[in-house]
Amino acid sequence: MAPASPKPSADAPLHGKPDSGWRRSVYTVIFEADTAGGRRFDQALIWTILLSVLVVMADSVEAIVNRYGHILQVLEWIFTVVFTVEYVGRLLSVQRPLRYATSFFGIVDLLAILPSYLSLFVPGLHFLTGVRVLRLLRIFRVFKLPRFMDEYLMLGRALKASFRKIMVFLSVVSLIVLSMGTVMYVVEGPKHGFTSIPTAIYWAISTITTVGFGDITPQTPLGRLIASLMMLLGWGCWPCPPAFLRSKCRWRTPIMRAS
Repeated sequence: MAPASPKPSADAPLHGKPDSGWRRSVYTVIFEADTAGGRRFDQALIWTILLSVLVVMADSVEAIVNRYGHILQVLEWIFTVVFTVEYVGRLLSVQRPLRYATSFFGIVDLLAILPSYLSLFVPGLHFLTGVRVLRLLRIFRVFKLPRFMDEYLMLGRALKASFRKIMVFLSVVSLIVLSMGTVMYVVEGPKHGFTSIPTAIYWAISTITTVGFGDITPQTPLGRLIASLMMLLGWGCWPCPPAFLRSKCRWRTPIMRAS
């Protein structure tokens, strides 16, 4: 029996595998998860991604920055260099580098390193604010993780298969919050905090999702009745998505029947 061929990564069909040479060797390590080198590379990269995300999170805490800011900066550049080498290695080891660079994971790989380099060239008085925004973009490194786990791919396939049903459900909820928000704007009015229809729609969204921030609350008896119905409707919506996604579409519209 012939040995099983190495398992390629999820984005392998996008870029093409080299036939021979050092590029094929690099490709095997970087993209094929079932080889010994590929497994070690993936495990090391997963830990690097997680640690880099922790550094980004720590960099947003002022007390940690004041005490360990220099260490965090050094670690950030170490991670940036590592991800840069990985990104260049991926581009050099594939047959269609441009196609890989414009793919989802290619863009994520670029976002993982680009903010660090752009932060060196942000000019002007708003330098610190610009760097802070660029640092926030580094959190996209966490999106590099799904390529290493089959469960993420299974979830992606399930969402893709249920996309139409999800869109139908979200469209129904959108119609509800749009109509009920408009009604509440008419009933309560600006004097009770419903200063515009978009503001009332914001209230409807926070109410139907049972979040209820409390910054806008109805004051009239009719408004409270509508709010009560919205909250009950929100609880009633919870079982709908799982049941809807499990169900098979057995209905047809009159147009579909006619065709």
